[in-house]
Amino acid sequence: MPDARVAILLSTYNGERFLREQLDSLLTQSHPHWTLYWRDDSSSDGTVAILEEFARCAGQGRCVHVQGPPERLGPTVSFLTLLAAVKDSLGNEDVVAFADQDDVWLPEKLARGVAALRGANTDGPVIYCARQVLVDDGLRRIGLSRGLEKPAAFPAALAQNVITGCTIMMDRRAAALVAGSIPASATLHDWWCYLVVTAADGLLLHDDEPVVLYRQHNHNVVGAPRSMARRAVGAVRRGPNVFMNVLRQHVAALQAQPHLMSPKARAQVAAIDRALKGGPIRRLAALRMPGLHRQTWQENVGFWAWFLIG
Repeated sequence: MPDARVAILLSTYNGERFLREQLDSLLTQSHPHWTLYWRDDSSSDGTVAILEEFARCAGQGRCVHVQGPPERLGPTVSFLTLLAAVKDSLGNEDVVAFADQDDVWLPEKLARGVAALRGANTDGPVIYCARQVLVDDGLRRIGLSRGLEKPAAFPAALAQNVITGCTIMMDRRAAALVAGSIPASATLHDWWCYLVVTAADGLLLHDDEPVVLYRQHNHNVVGAPRSMARRAVGAVRRGPNVFMNVLRQHVAALQAQPHLMSPKARAQVAAIDRALKGGPIRRLAALRMPGLHRQTWQENVGFWAWFLIG
């Protein structure tokens, strides 16, 4: 797998401000075997012109423009449209990587992901993610994204998303699994990938070494909280409705596609569905399900409260 081809999937929308720095960072990658597949989601600025210029300069076959539907799809559907476009061309050793338009990749990003996927001791699907250096608009360091404090698997994936899309890399089996799924309308592409792969008894590999300069600015789709206190305040402001809506949609989407899940995951999702449709006693019983947790005790308190009343 050192020679694995990496299909980099880039969805853009009005990204001209930072896009050139991201594209330039692709050229610095120590793993040279990559192709950029890009789709623009109806930008009104100079994003497409920047991408076309990069394609001309990067060399023959280095960039592929995926046309797709002309209307704006939003980031989740746009990224999964790109994934569907490349899935049939992936070989056994090939890898898929998601890229955001406003970050900067560190030179070893692809190499670390390829090496981790190569070393995975499993016959099932594998998804890789990593920490990020948090930076401001001008790439000045703010801090480091959180590491994992508890195992990240299923059913924990229903309680919390712990992977960041700009660091995701998937092997061919994971990519095919996600590409053949229908996501919940309220989900994000990174959370959906995490759910689908782990529900199929796939393996999540988390790299504690940061691989991306993750730019924090006013137009981040999600962004990263800079502290536990800010995360808690943000959660309180949003209230339970947003989270519970996403949870219910994830449960419904998985139940509608039982072939995506292992028998154990199907039973777990069915139990959570029954609990959500039942009263407090049934919900309390569901919360004792092994593995249904968030990363910290503070986050678990909020999750338990929302699950019981939401």
